[in-house]
Amino acid sequence: MDKQNLANKLEAVLFASGKEIEIDFLLEKLQVARADFNKAFAQLQKKYSEDCGIHILKFKNKLQFATNPQYIDAVADVLNPIREKELTKAMLETLSIIAYKQPITRLEIEEIRGVDCTYAVQTLSKMNMIEVVGKKDAIGKPLLFGTTDEFLKRFSLNDINDLPDYETLTDRIVTIPDNKDKGLFDMKSNEEIDFDSLDKEPLPEHLIGEQIEIIE
Repeated sequence: MDKQNLANKLEAVLFASGKEIEIDFLLEKLQVARADFNKAFAQLQKKYSEDCGIHILKFKNKLQFATNPQYIDAVADVLNPIREKELTKAMLETLSIIAYKQPITRLEIEEIRGVDCTYAVQTLSKMNMIEVVGKKDAIGKPLLFGTTDEFLKRFSLNDINDLPDYETLTDRIVTIPDNKDKGLFDMKSNEEIDFDSLDKEPLPEHLIGEQIEIIE
């Protein structure tokens, strides 16, 4: 495999992954010698440097593409509103499942949604929209979650038995207001949520605490 072809393959793999990959794993799967790999990596170092919008990170024997810190404000201006919208949709779907299936465990929620719900459950708990109502009589005694009085207030319900049908509830979209003092949930009607477009909740920055080397 020539050096340029290897560099192209490494570039494609890192781009498609979207997260860090161990160098030893790359060596094994690409079936190349470390010397050849290092030469290909050097090409990428040169290509993704200085004012390029993307930099390549090397840390703890891992590689990953990352945004050039110089352009972080521009990235935030464009992507943050999109992420906030997706996050609130994901939380509303999680909240709806809990409301209709309570008491329910996090793993049971994930079986319904098909994605990891740890972030949504933690966030909803901090917002006092859900709470632990017990433990399931099963291996590991997983926590059971249910809705709170705050949930009833936000959805203008007198009692959990007053829940409307599922489609009516999910027609109520939640948005993050500009004024954080107002709280996270502002109920708005006549706005539909396309749950088919939901993706996994964003995870905490996995690079926090890592010793990273920014290649410039």
